[in-house]
Amino acid sequence: MPSAPSDLPRTVPIRAGVLGYGLSGRVFHAPFLAANPDFSLDVIVTSNAERGASARQSYPGVRVLASAEELFARGDLDLVVIGTPPETHVPLAHAALDAGLAVVIDKPFSTTSEAGWELVNRAHGLGLPITVFQNRRWDGDFLTLRALLAENALGQVYRFESRFESFKPGPPRSWKAQATPAAGGGILFDLGAHLIDQAVLLFGPVDDVSAEVTTRYPDGAADDDTFVSLHHGSGVRSHLWMSKFAAQVGPRYRVLGAAAAYVKWGLDGQEEAIQAGHLPTEPDFGLEPESAWGTLGTDGATTVVPTRRGRYVSFYAELADALLRGAALPVDAGDALRTIEVMERIHALTR
Repeated sequence: MPSAPSDLPRTVPIRAGVLGYGLSGRVFHAPFLAANPDFSLDVIVTSNAERGASARQSYPGVRVLASAEELFARGDLDLVVIGTPPETHVPLAHAALDAGLAVVIDKPFSTTSEAGWELVNRAHGLGLPITVFQNRRWDGDFLTLRALLAENALGQVYRFESRFESFKPGPPRSWKAQATPAAGGGILFDLGAHLIDQAVLLFGPVDDVSAEVTTRYPDGAADDDTFVSLHHGSGVRSHLWMSKFAAQVGPRYRVLGAAAAYVKWGLDGQEEAIQAGHLPTEPDFGLEPESAWGTLGTDGATTVVPTRRGRYVSFYAELADALLRGAALPVDAGDALRTIEVMERIHALTR
């Protein structure tokens, strides 16, 4: 399947529009598009007046529209980034393809693998690029772990433990409050899309799955405290935790190998930095303090491992290379759909 249209190269800048200006559009997309000279952030779509005012203040040259239909009718964009609730991803992406646009979709790519594959096959048939924003592939701690594995610093790995845990026992906010798994709701579809993607990227395809999928909040519409066990064809076992009810969180990573283990606490700081008003262009953006670095070794004989710089900027840098210079897209949409297939297996097992 082609990674980009056959009529490349396109012209600079790539004219981009962002659908949705909640957490996704405001934190993960608009700042990184604006920071990359290969793109121009031309349009933001939000029907929320307060968010629209915030977008205009942050990006004075941007056009704020109230509907996706207005964006698709413009005819002067090259790329649309879809950061809306999951059940809207596929219909909006089809509309973007109708408009001849390249497409970035936030995770989860779609609410069902069947609809997702239909979308991807249509995009390939039209020769239009489509990719998914799996930004956690560029977390600093994940980049560090990949480097350690490439160096065989742990020996043969047999267990991979990975967590996204927090303590937020109150009711979920916004659309997530009532979103069922069928609509892409729940922590498995949310954080699990990252955890499973990382595990498969590191250790290969999954041949066996088990899970505990729990809804702890009274009257919750979907899971909020979930554990997943994956067995990879490579022989590695992945244990993945995602929870909003962890009064004391576990390590972000605990990776056990025949020669050593790697243990890392705390989350990558790029999201927090953007939320605090920092920009991707700042010289220390993505750098982690030494106090947060992980350790490598065995009990009584560990060394501190500097965390590599987190690089969410790399997603859009690689996307520009794909659209302008014919390189591979930063994330294969098929990877995201195989992750959704795993999540579908989990929900089927735990109904």
